Amino acid sequence: MSQAAPKGKRLLKLFFSMLYISAFTFGGGFVIVTFMKRKFVDELHWIDEQEMLDMTALAQSSPGAIAVNAAIQVGWKIAGFTGMLAAVLGTIIPPMVILSIISLFYQRFASNRYVALVLKGMSCGVAAVILDVSLSLGKNVIKTREWVHLVIMAAAFAATFFFRVNVIFIILASAAVGVIMALMARRGGGRQ
Repeated sequence: MSQAAPKGKRLLKLFFSMLYISAFTFGGGFVIVTFMKRKFVDELHWIDEQEMLDMTALAQSSPGAIAVNAAIQVGWKIAGFTGMLAAVLGTIIPPMVILSIISLFYQRFASNRYVALVLKGMSCGVAAVILDVSLSLGKNVIKTREWVHLVIMAAAFAATFFFRVNVIFIILASAAVGVIMALMARRGGGRQ
């Protein structure tokens, strides 16, 4: 019974943390991932930075919404299947409620000049948060000092920024390099 109480408290903390993050975050999955990192890595210490970096990469490369994919992984890591359910529910409830309300008043929102101006202003804040998470995660890759990771990061940036390569191809190429590296490491470890 004593172990159930801490797990129950942890599930509630996970649910309400995700509910809060999802309700007050604008700008999509990358912004939510930033706040998830601050909450679960920096504040609660339930996940370490490398795990969050890996989860972010998986969330981005998996089909579906990045926020939901990240919630699935974080919830599973923190409290297994029930944690996954709590995190996903906390993530999807706010957008569902907000979109349901907006759909009722869509015509008024669509033509309202002030709503359009507020959304344009929020896009500046979203850009700043995405830059913050990019620099934070990029800093962690640089700290590894592994040349392959640095080359992949630089090549992915160049392909996206200068050559406008579709992100899907960049993800697939990066995954292929990761698989090749893992196979080489396994073969190298087997010989010793």
